[in-house]
Amino acid sequence: MKKLLALLLSLTLVFSLVACGDDTEDTPGTDDPGTDDPATAEEVVLKWNIGADPKTLDPSLNGASDGGDVINNTFEGLVREKEGVVYPGIAESWDVSEDGMTITFHLRESKWSNGDPLTAHDFVYGWKHGMDPNTNSEYIWLWHYTGVVGAEEATNGESLDDVGISAPDDYTFVVELIQPVDYIISLTSFYHFMPLHQASVEAEGGEDGLWAKTPELAVSNGAYKLVSYEVGDRLILEKNEHYWNADNVGVDKIIGRFIDSEYTAYAAFQNNDLDIIPGVPAAEIPKLIAEDPQFHLFAALATYYYSFNLDNEILQNVKLREAMVKAIDRIAICDAFGDGRLPAAGMVPPGMKDHLGRDFFETAGDYGVALDDSSFDEAKALMVEAGYPNGDGFPTDLVILYNTNEGHKLVAEMVQQMWKDNLGIEVTLQNQEWGVFQTTRKEGNFDIARGGWGTDFVDPSGMLSIFTSDNAYNDPNYYNDAYDALLAESMSAPDSATHFEKLYEAQDMFMNDFPIMPIYHYTDSIYINSKVKGWSRSLLGAVDWTGVYIEE
Repeated sequence: MKKLLALLLSLTLVFSLVACGDDTEDTPGTDDPGTDDPATAEEVVLKWNIGADPKTLDPSLNGASDGGDVINNTFEGLVREKEGVVYPGIAESWDVSEDGMTITFHLRESKWSNGDPLTAHDFVYGWKHGMDPNTNSEYIWLWHYTGVVGAEEATNGESLDDVGISAPDDYTFVVELIQPVDYIISLTSFYHFMPLHQASVEAEGGEDGLWAKTPELAVSNGAYKLVSYEVGDRLILEKNEHYWNADNVGVDKIIGRFIDSEYTAYAAFQNNDLDIIPGVPAAEIPKLIAEDPQFHLFAALATYYYSFNLDNEILQNVKLREAMVKAIDRIAICDAFGDGRLPAAGMVPPGMKDHLGRDFFETAGDYGVALDDSSFDEAKALMVEAGYPNGDGFPTDLVILYNTNEGHKLVAEMVQQMWKDNLGIEVTLQNQEWGVFQTTRKEGNFDIARGGWGTDFVDPSGMLSIFTSDNAYNDPNYYNDAYDALLAESMSAPDSATHFEKLYEAQDMFMNDFPIMPIYHYTDSIYINSKVKGWSRSLLGAVDWTGVYIEE
């Protein structure tokens, strides 16, 4: 048995440090940030623009970064991951068996925000709640990639009693795996693996995750607790006096605003009405990179793309989709932002190593998709093969759908113009508020829709798995049994070499079917007042205010 108190993730990221990606879940907010709630002289208050009114704050149901960032500060899992290093959370330590197939977490004594004791049974309940198909979690597919005994079967409706997780006593949590999974410990820091307070989840009026946005029902175990929620405007978090490490929490109150407009949020930041904003207008980026140390830049394991709705008869034409993919200049789009985002030809971003230590992104290649304008002639020839020479006969009612945000609008306008200039086709643009957009996209009521995905664990399968047939995030409705089989085989592979061989094959198959149009690999940024100290973020971009303090 090997005692682990901290675990370094085996990943070397290519940090470009010239980054500011628009958030993948931006939504409309108010045009006037207004004044914040008054604070007493003794209170330490952090003013944070979340950027979107989260769809849910239920760890089992959330599937967006806005809600995830809030959950990361109101809940704590077995571990915490900061900048690629895994630290003890509710688990003080853990043991891994010699064969790597049994992990035993030793929990510290801790409490829920209402004072109830937190035990290993709360983790058993929380994990099983997430994998129970009756919960209707968009993230239920993630259990297929944990390697937990019986988890995949449970998501398919088989008994939850057969899942390989248990609580031998109140402070011991045991996880049994089918085979060793390198990233499983770090994955338990992700919001889907939080403990849950059963009485709150099942309280009257808390159905469908509403409990987590209802202050009187929202019991959590992290550094902060929810005390107020105003739909479309703000939420307020206060320090959780029952948090096990409360003595080291330096902020008394967090006022989280829902402002989607980068211009409005930027003005509020400049006016000291906000301390933290997740993004800034593209026009401001060069100046901030050069002059303002409050503007922080990071690489991101994420990809921005457009989904073609394969239920649309016109878009079932693979030659047409290939032409559309090859008719855009990705470098020009990235240059329009000036923030270091990288043009994308595939789904897997830079920064993930295979079994030989090679970057998966570099080894996979570009699938014949030029990143600049050099494939325009090929795209025009493909339009002839597709039956639309110079765009003749192409329908005029196709729509690019995106959620309201200046960055999304810019990309859509550039793609629209490139398709017109290079293919002779006309498409229209439509934007929707984030909540409406999520529903529209999920229900498949679109022709072409913008998408963005950041992996939840450091393996290419975290990017490729969302396009398997049963995945809730398979927006293009890409159904390919051979692709599904490759992803499944990668997870059951007897060794790392076979695992990555199957993933290379899977991305090759996927990209040559052209169900999506990759545009760029995200970069990430945060603009944060210099008085805010002690903040951190995870390798995957989740923000963490648990150690924050204000130094005036």
